[in-house]
Amino acid sequence: YTWWTERMARICALVDFVRLDHFRGFEAFWQVPASEETAIHGSWVEGPGVDLFDHLQRQLGSLPLVAENLGVITQGVTDLMDRYQFPGMAILQFAFDSNADNEFLPHNYAENLVAYTGTHDNDTVVGWWSNTASTQDEATIARAKDYCRAYLEVAYDHDVHWRFIRALSASKARVAIYPMQDILGCDATARMNTPGSTHGNWMWRMSEGAFHADIRKGLRHLTELFGRLPQ
Repeated sequence: YTWWTERMARICALVDFVRLDHFRGFEAFWQVPASEETAIHGSWVEGPGVDLFDHLQRQLGSLPLVAENLGVITQGVTDLMDRYQFPGMAILQFAFDSNADNEFLPHNYAENLVAYTGTHDNDTVVGWWSNTASTQDEATIARAKDYCRAYLEVAYDHDVHWRFIRALSASKARVAIYPMQDILGCDATARMNTPGSTHGNWMWRMSEGAFHADIRKGLRHLTELFGRLPQ
């Protein structure tokens, strides 16, 4: 595990938390023979799991890792996260497609959690609200928006991104993350990445002066109001 140890040591020297995307693969991964033309024919293979993370702990001490546990997650993945107390993720944009039991609704959050309005693979909140790039049918979209409007008490469409930020700020999730596009209230043209596409991804840049005094004041107000200012 030399590569992993050196890689983790370096990144931990640069940032406070490290998110391990596709955390599922550390418990088990889908292995496909190189001779296959597609990924259909393969098999699940046990991942490095405990052996790797025990080694990293011995070499580096406490591991400030966040597990990207979205999608279909097995009990083995959950057990691996619990063993090391790695927080999982919740995406608020995914919360409004069912009912009050949805794990991504803030009232269902655990404390050991990293909650996002959306990630680099989602549309912006305003873009999601406007459905400018949605692939869902109109009835599904309408139900999600009605639930979202009621849950977040969205009175005015123009401030829906602030309702998202406020809900996460008020939750008991230990960490709340808001992409800059959502803080600024950008529409779908500011989307960072569209999975499965190669056009226009990772091109967005914040223009000079966009993070102006009124936005800074609003963000600080919510951060202070819910006790999330740095100590």
